[in-house]
Amino acid sequence: MAKQENRESKPQGSLPPAPAPSTAGAPQSLTPVLLRWFLSKTVRQATAMRSHVLKILNHQRDILSPQALEAVQAALANCQRAVAEGADKPALEKQMENLEKVANKWLKPYPNAAWRENVEVLLVALAVAMGIRTFFLQPFKIPTGSMQPTLFGVTSQNLINEPNCKIPTGWTRVREWFAGVSYIHLVAENDGPVQEVDRPFRILIFNIFQKVVAGGKTFIIWFPPDYGDPRSGSLEVRAGLQSDHIYRKGEDIVKLRVNAGDHLFVDRMTYNFRLPKRGEIIVFETRGIDSLPQDQFYIKRMVAMGGDRVQIGDDRHLIINGKRLDASTPHFENVYSFNPKEQPRDSHYSGHVNFPYLAPYFQDKPDGVTVAPDHYMVMGDNTMNSLDSRAWGDFPATNVIGKSFFVYWPITDRFGWANR
Repeated sequence: MAKQENRESKPQGSLPPAPAPSTAGAPQSLTPVLLRWFLSKTVRQATAMRSHVLKILNHQRDILSPQALEAVQAALANCQRAVAEGADKPALEKQMENLEKVANKWLKPYPNAAWRENVEVLLVALAVAMGIRTFFLQPFKIPTGSMQPTLFGVTSQNLINEPNCKIPTGWTRVREWFAGVSYIHLVAENDGPVQEVDRPFRILIFNIFQKVVAGGKTFIIWFPPDYGDPRSGSLEVRAGLQSDHIYRKGEDIVKLRVNAGDHLFVDRMTYNFRLPKRGEIIVFETRGIDSLPQDQFYIKRMVAMGGDRVQIGDDRHLIINGKRLDASTPHFENVYSFNPKEQPRDSHYSGHVNFPYLAPYFQDKPDGVTVAPDHYMVMGDNTMNSLDSRAWGDFPATNVIGKSFFVYWPITDRFGWANR
C-alpha cells in the first residue's frame, strides 16, 4: 500500500531526484577543479552553462511548478557532479546536452532575451564604472591654464593670418593627434558672413559634430576639439570669427590649431585615509567660495592648511609660519626653479607673485593671513594667470574631492605620473 501511495504522489514526466554526491573519488579540495577549469574548454563551458541556468532558475523560482524545479535542479546537480568528479569530455558534453534540454523544456523563455542580456551587462558595467568614479578614480579635464606648465588647459593658435602655414596630413597628422593637437580648416564656398555657429553636439563626454553656417553654406566639423570653458573658450573666440565680416569665396573662414587640455584621473581614495600634504595638486569643489561659480571643480596646488600663517615674500616665495619655501621643499621644486632676475611670465614657473590685482586678499597685511581651522589655501603654478587663494582666501577641507593621479591624455611629456 505504501508503494502504491508513493507512486501516485510522484509528478508525472519529472526526472528522478539527483542522488547525493558520492564522496568516493571526489576531490578533496577545489584545486583540481580550478586546474581543470583553466586547462579544459569543456569544463569552462559546462561551468558557464550551469551558472547561467542557475541564474534563470533563481529568477523564475516563484513561478515554476514543483515538477519543473525538481527537474532543473536534478540536471544542475548532475552537471556539477560531472565537473567535480573529473568526468571526461564526452560525459561532460552529455550532461550539458541534458541540462540544455531540461532548461528548454521547463524554464520560461524571456521575451527579447538578447536585449535583456545586453542591457543587464550594460547596467552592471555602468554600476561598476560609477563605483570606480565615485570611490577610486574620477576622470577630470583641465579647463584653464592656471596650472601651466605643470598641467595644461586648452590652448590654441589662430593660423588665419599665416597663409604659408600648411596643415599637416598623413602620419604627421596622426602623430600630432596623439599629442592632443587638432586642426579646423573651413574655406568659404560663397560670399557672405558667418550666420550661425552651434555648440558641439555631445554624447556623454565626447564631441560628435559642430555646425557652422557661412555664406548660406553649412559646414559640419566632425569630432571637434574641446575649446575650454564656455565663458573663456569657443570656436568663435579662438578662431576670431566676426559676424559683420563678409568672407569671399575661397577665403579662409577658420584656420585653427587647438591643443587639448590635459585629461587626468583624480585619486579619490587616498584622502579617506590621510590629509592632503603641502604641495600636492588637489581637485576641489567651488561650492561656498565667494566670487567663484558654485558648480565647478578647480585644480590647484595646496600651499597651506588650517592654522598656518601665510605670507607672500617680495622675492615671490611663500613664507609659511615664518619658514620660507624654496626649491628644496617637496613638490615645489619646479615652482621655485625660476630665475629671480627675470620678470614673471605667463605659463612659466615664476614663483608666487604678490601683485595687487593678483593677490588682493594679501594686500595691506604685512604679517600675512592665517588659514582657518579645517581649511586649505591653494595657488596655481601659472602665477600670472591663476585665480586662486591670493584673491579669495581659504576654503573648507570638505570641498576637496581628491588629488592629481595620472595624466592619460594627451601623450606628451606630461603623460603618466610625471606631474608634481
